[in-house]
Amino acid sequence: MRDYDETIAFLGQWGRFQKVIFFLLCASIMPNGFGSFTLVFLMDVQSHHCQVVDVNLTEDWHKSTIPIMVVNEKEELSRCSRYRLDVVRNLSAQGYIPGRDVNLTDLEQEDCVDGWSYSTDIYQSTIVSEFDLVCSEQWKQPLTSTVYFLGVLVGSFFSGQLSDRFGRKPILFATTAVQTVFTFAQVFSVSWTMFIILLFFNGLGQISNFVAALVLGAETFTGNVRVLYSSLGTCLGYAAGYMLLPLCAYYLRDWKSLLLASSAPGLAYLPLWWFIPESPRWLLSQGRAEEAEVILRKAAKWNKVQAPRVIFEDYSINKANTHLKVHHNVFDLLRKRDIRTTTLILCLVSFTTTIGYYGLSFSTSQLHSDPYISCFISAAVEIPAYISSWLALRYFPRRLSITSTLLLGAVSLYLIQLLPQDLPNLPLTLKMLGKYAITTCCSMMFAFTAELYPTVLRNTATGTCTTVSRLGCCLTPLLLKLSLYSKYLPYIILGTLAVVSAFAALFLPESFGRPLPETIQQMHKRERITFRCISRKETSVPTEHLDSPL
Repeated sequence: MRDYDETIAFLGQWGRFQKVIFFLLCASIMPNGFGSFTLVFLMDVQSHHCQVVDVNLTEDWHKSTIPIMVVNEKEELSRCSRYRLDVVRNLSAQGYIPGRDVNLTDLEQEDCVDGWSYSTDIYQSTIVSEFDLVCSEQWKQPLTSTVYFLGVLVGSFFSGQLSDRFGRKPILFATTAVQTVFTFAQVFSVSWTMFIILLFFNGLGQISNFVAALVLGAETFTGNVRVLYSSLGTCLGYAAGYMLLPLCAYYLRDWKSLLLASSAPGLAYLPLWWFIPESPRWLLSQGRAEEAEVILRKAAKWNKVQAPRVIFEDYSINKANTHLKVHHNVFDLLRKRDIRTTTLILCLVSFTTTIGYYGLSFSTSQLHSDPYISCFISAAVEIPAYISSWLALRYFPRRLSITSTLLLGAVSLYLIQLLPQDLPNLPLTLKMLGKYAITTCCSMMFAFTAELYPTVLRNTATGTCTTVSRLGCCLTPLLLKLSLYSKYLPYIILGTLAVVSAFAALFLPESFGRPLPETIQQMHKRERITFRCISRKETSVPTEHLDSPL
């Protein structure tokens, strides 16, 4: 059979059909950027101190019931203790003046048995204030984020295999529905336990629909449009949602309203079912050539071009004998040595870029005293990173781009510890440079992974790599906690992982300037060609002929 890109060349690369699908898929990704960092606001800790019930206390004693603590060389009210209320009430009734007649440091303290009083200067309410996740319950804060990312991990693993078996489109909309329904259901949580259970199921759909949309677009578009979508299109859609988050959170300062706003887009996307088609490549991989032809003939009408009488002649002739109906699973990524090597290296690089991305995002979240401005700055940095990834994918070989950005990130992170303490802006600049480099590489990895695997394994491979990368999300809080032992230890670990991954990436196959493989046999062929041809000729891969056959 002829190459798929060559077969559908009559459509062109950027007609009305491609434009509509391009922008609809990018729009479907925006809620992922919004929802990925919603916990930044939902789980933020408001200033708080022990609740003092309405008892007969003088004004002086009412103000002095909470002890004064020194935290980071600043005085603030104790968050987890107060002076024993019965003792304070007795001293107040006897007319003693705190600080003059009574030495407050000699008074016995007790826990916040009557609950806490939370500041509403920034937030009206959060999950922390709603379920009192402070003091002895403080351990629930990081566990909440971990449960969410575990849901993302499980969803990434299974959604890839389900997508390869049942199709890109059904999984895209099913995971969007899961994300919408459980985000909405979280609003009615009456306990922390109920909230994290619903949060886990919310996580199942959070990145799964992103991966499904990525693969669906990568298989629908051809040539430079495919590169544009896989890098710049999807990532800018994600970044747009990310930048909308602080804007919505600024006006919706209670956690229930923010969750309602996060779930609303899912309903708006339901009509897209009638506009977004199934991947013709996937339909062909299942031997469903007639359905693929129907989609392409509709696309030809949209683009106002004439379709051939029979688009997939070879598929029509060999339909009865096609071997592409065989279902594949994650174990096919490990059976053959060459595919196994590619999978393991991609998993390592994906893990490194994800733990680096989230680690640097959370460590630079306090760029400004206002959390809304901090979040917006962290999101805005990603725009130039995504543009750079698109340019790199458009004009440079994949291995060179991945390796160079990882090394740039590693050098930036290593240099942080060498800067003098009296120049606080330079470490911040290096952190942002490191995030820029890691984000650029993370963006390229989605497109690179989709290009390396055949249609029958593409979503399984992408989902598997995404699953491994989610382990980085789960480990990010632990990584940042290492700063308690050494301020620069997290940066050293991230830099070292980036260096190891950069050199491992040199052993990946090159996909630049080559069409997507349709079968596992074509992937094997690419592997053999790639590893035999590491020579001076490899740097001369054509940059314009992305549709050329192997």
